Amino acid sequence: MRPEEALALLRWQVAIGADEAIDDVAIDRTAFEEPPAPPRPAPTSRAPATVAHGGATVIPVRRAPPAAMPAAGGVSSAELAAAAQDIAQLEAAVGAFEGCALRGTATNLVFADGNPQAEVMLIGEAPGAEEDRLGKPFVGVSGQLLDRMLATIGLDRKKAYITNILPWRPPGNRKPTAAEIAMCLPFVRRHVELVDPRLLIFVGGTAASAMLDRPEGIMKLRGRWYQYRTEAGSKTIDAMCIFHPAFLLRSPGQKRDAWRDLLAIRSRLVTPD
Repeated sequence: MRPEEALALLRWQVAIGADEAIDDVAIDRTAFEEPPAPPRPAPTSRAPATVAHGGATVIPVRRAPPAAMPAAGGVSSAELAAAAQDIAQLEAAVGAFEGCALRGTATNLVFADGNPQAEVMLIGEAPGAEEDRLGKPFVGVSGQLLDRMLATIGLDRKKAYITNILPWRPPGNRKPTAAEIAMCLPFVRRHVELVDPRLLIFVGGTAASAMLDRPEGIMKLRGRWYQYRTEAGSKTIDAMCIFHPAFLLRSPGQKRDAWRDLLAIRSRLVTPD
């Protein structure tokens, strides 16, 4: 490979987020390995009921089992989240939680941004490089697009509150693992209870499927209203799933559907409860 080709390849890797070494030794993925034994089938369980409610869909949110949330110092993320009585206490609890290895590779805790008294709460996937550097969600290129999207329906960071499923950046901007999501989800659910928004907007497929406990991707989840049930089960909140702005930057042809979703959100905001 010529030097200029190697340099072009390096620049391309940095552009897509492959800017960190994960292991000290490179993995030879061409080496022959014995195929892993097939996993044992998990016990089947009944899917949560879906109930019509005011033209929307009620999605019962199942609690993650304690085994999916490793304890740090004998206290799990679920216990820390439940003990937080306000947003400041919750942020302190997240910052003190040592059960997620991502905090060791991240630069900053990225907790939230915007107005916690706002009617609209947005939940994305995880911080990127710029968010990790500044300690705020959605401040990179995709965050700038999100700001423009919100502005088209009369919202900004003074009228909305923004957070992520994960408060720490996964190395190389990789997709969060199921275990990482399970560890952090109690914090997010408690966050929703403390903010108590009128509307929830799940930004991207990872946030949507995690918060609604649904296996479908964003293409099937977007475009309709759901009723998110709080962890205590005492309240439901209108929720809409939208495309992640990073996806729209890669797939501008989907902006028409994104605009329809924004119009639906604006319509719900101006409609009295």
